[in-house]
Amino acid sequence: MINRRKLLQTVPALALPALSQADEVITLKLHTFMAPMSNVWLTMLKPWMEKVERESKGRIRFEGYAAMQMGGSPAQLYDQAKDGVADIVWTLPGYSAGRFPKSEVFELPFMMNKAESTSKALWEYVQTQAAEEFQDTHVLAFNVHGAGAIHSRSKPIKKVADLRGMKVRGPSRQTTKMLGYLGAIPVGMPLPSIPDALSKGSIEACILPWEVLPSVKIQELTRFHSDFASGAGALYTATFVMAMNKKRYESLPADLKKVIDNNSGLALSGLFGKTQEANDSIGRKAVAERNNVVYQIPAQDAQEFKRKAALVEADWVADMDKRGFDGKRLLNTARTLIDKHAK
Repeated sequence: MINRRKLLQTVPALALPALSQADEVITLKLHTFMAPMSNVWLTMLKPWMEKVERESKGRIRFEGYAAMQMGGSPAQLYDQAKDGVADIVWTLPGYSAGRFPKSEVFELPFMMNKAESTSKALWEYVQTQAAEEFQDTHVLAFNVHGAGAIHSRSKPIKKVADLRGMKVRGPSRQTTKMLGYLGAIPVGMPLPSIPDALSKGSIEACILPWEVLPSVKIQELTRFHSDFASGAGALYTATFVMAMNKKRYESLPADLKKVIDNNSGLALSGLFGKTQEANDSIGRKAVAERNNVVYQIPAQDAQEFKRKAALVEADWVADMDKRGFDGKRLLNTARTLIDKHAK
């Protein structure tokens, strides 16, 4: 029988050159909540590790830990990078409610356009407007996923009124606020908890990007899927961060720091966003293969969603103002950056 833990633990790169005894091999542990067969793991994180290994000529090796194999909860991942429990993590800042308030602007309803350009905008925004929020780690990338959709067990969601009284999962503080303003009963929880909650009826629906559905079998646990027609906007998106322990990064030899630097930043953020959004087709295919019902909310009905969800934006601006920041300026900055990178 295959040792599952061993299989997941070591992420082999392409055949690496033999190292002399004088070469120091540095092993880095990367930890995430995503499943080992998820699109994020297979098409983003694993290829990134392999590329870094290859460009370091084998002097950097990775141990990859998927599905919280190193212990803890998804909400603790960022602190695991901060404290050195893991060397690198990929997680949602939104799992730590209220900890990264300025960065939450990218989670506001109908904020994003394409994931690649929005991810680049998020990277630039944090560097210029919210760097202090992530100063405890060495940040490698930020990204967002494609436009989020609504996935329901018992009925299609066609209008705002269809959400009234439904228990719906959201990933972060801003998305659960949005669900509340849309009339749903918001339930915040990380991705790994969703299948059990749907099975037990603790929630009746969830909001998720299409690409992640197969990794947690949402296409089997729900029958109805709703997103917005082209041009109507994106109901929501979540933000992600790849963060490295600061001392671990600073301890690297200069040439290996350069390898990490060459595989982080604006370009990597855009690539992660582009890759994650491109994988939406895999989730859509899984839904189609089960003959589930997919409904596209037309632009005219999307206006009601936008009108009610706009209250979340007003709340966020007011919250920033109370904290001593200019909320409207930060919101406009985020939008300007999204438009800039979209061009």
